[in-house]
Amino acid sequence: MSATDAAFAGSIPALYEQYLGSLLFQPYAEVMASRLNDLTQGRVLETAAGTGIVTRALAKALPREVEIVATDLNQAMLDLASGKLQAPNVRWQQADAQALPFDDASFDAVVCQFGVMFFPDKQAGYREALRVLKPGCRFLFNVWDSLDRNEVSCIVSEAAGKAFPNDPPKFVERVPFGYFDPDRIRGEVEQAGFENVEIDVVEKVSTSPSAREPAMGLCQGSPLRAEIEARGPDRLDDVTAQVADALAARFGAGPVENRMSALVVTAWR
Repeated sequence: MSATDAAFAGSIPALYEQYLGSLLFQPYAEVMASRLNDLTQGRVLETAAGTGIVTRALAKALPREVEIVATDLNQAMLDLASGKLQAPNVRWQQADAQALPFDDASFDAVVCQFGVMFFPDKQAGYREALRVLKPGCRFLFNVWDSLDRNEVSCIVSEAAGKAFPNDPPKFVERVPFGYFDPDRIRGEVEQAGFENVEIDVVEKVSTSPSAREPAMGLCQGSPLRAEIEARGPDRLDDVTAQVADALAARFGAGPVENRMSALVVTAWR
């Protein structure tokens, strides 16, 4: 994984939140929060919190007696997140999920939405989640299913690739949609020391007002942007328009129906 694969800085956090928040992440944030709503006290650690979409869902679903510590590698994402949610039981902290700055057995749950795909060393991330969990507690995370089961993202990836046929950008299929084999995931989580690993396929549908929103979000509000600009420094808007045209060719000029599939993993310490 290149350094740019996990870089969310500059204008990316705001575009990510504006164009991808409700389209890709909010439906699954509600799933994640619902799976932790049995917690009545204690501490929850969120890694790869991004712009706080899951954090806000957790703060809404859990009682204030539960402390939420939301972390992310990218301070720019946390800066946006903290501006959208101020709650007495929520704390924001920059941290690397592969080397957490917390004591052993100090959390009642660890949650990570669409983040482990970005970990260069997934085993380190899993071991750190295990280390900071109290005995008998759970690590909840999700990853995208295969790209061909997420049509909007698949069209975006293919259209961006066609804009640079000699060197197509592969971020979308390489990173966010590159870690979906349940057998591999189960094996790696168990190797890190977790037991009773459950993996569910969860399908969701969201709607975008037009083709422009997902094109903007993925081309300009994700690390795909760096790959586009590296290949054509002055072509970002042009490629975004080409991607929007490809989406419109599939879905028409009106709303885009975004059918998604993801794997939700629950692993117990």
